[in-house]
Amino acid sequence: MGEPMLERLLDYGLQYTIYTLEVVLFVSLLRRGQWKRQLGVAVYVISLLTVDALVRPYFLYHYGLKSDPFGYCYWLSDVVLALEAFGLLCIFFRRACSEKMWHLLRLWLAMVFVGIALVSYIKISRNYTHFTQRSFIYEFEQYLFFACLVLTTLLFIMLQQAESTDDQLELLVCGMGIQFAGPTASLALVHVTLGWQSDYWQFASSLLHHIAPLCSFGTLLIWIYAVRRFPTLGGDYRASADHRRVPALAGVGIRTD
Repeated sequence: MGEPMLERLLDYGLQYTIYTLEVVLFVSLLRRGQWKRQLGVAVYVISLLTVDALVRPYFLYHYGLKSDPFGYCYWLSDVVLALEAFGLLCIFFRRACSEKMWHLLRLWLAMVFVGIALVSYIKISRNYTHFTQRSFIYEFEQYLFFACLVLTTLLFIMLQQAESTDDQLELLVCGMGIQFAGPTASLALVHVTLGWQSDYWQFASSLLHHIAPLCSFGTLLIWIYAVRRFPTLGGDYRASADHRRVPALAGVGIRTD
């Protein structure tokens, strides 16, 4: 009795802490006048808060934890949030790149997304009779999260190589890396254990259940710090021309304005 009760209290404590951080982040964006420049972040945070505090609790209260409506609500909302995260990552790329570079990069990002959808469709169509609701979600989310993790890593490396002065963007990208890393590894483990003994799958699902909130907690902390630490146009834009490092940035198409 004591251990499950303690685990439940820890889950609730982490859950409501995340709610609080989401509200703090959104309020910080509003109070510091960054919500227009960080519109993608603001929309994503609102979606997180809506799903976590309103949509899922509503279905949980009215239909129960093990009901099909709650299951569909939980996993479909998870996919929507993952798609929004992919869109937010594209916004970060747009913010980092020059106009010329962005024209090339946006086509590449579109091809990545189409590739994810195509691979998922082929995999599902070939094994349609063996797929269940949860395996379909895990399959699609695994590809999407893995692609986002790779893109986040590439963007961070690109910013470091260009010696970008947009310190806020670097922190936002670091937060995205944390958001994708844990769930990606957990989803991969869940995918591997599908069809195995129930104990293995239950362990993988439990790991995903605990890691995902912790990653969200870390992401929100970093984003709040980024918004409050850099209240100007997104970063430590040094006034001196010597610190703008234009030659290094111009070579890779990173914006310096």
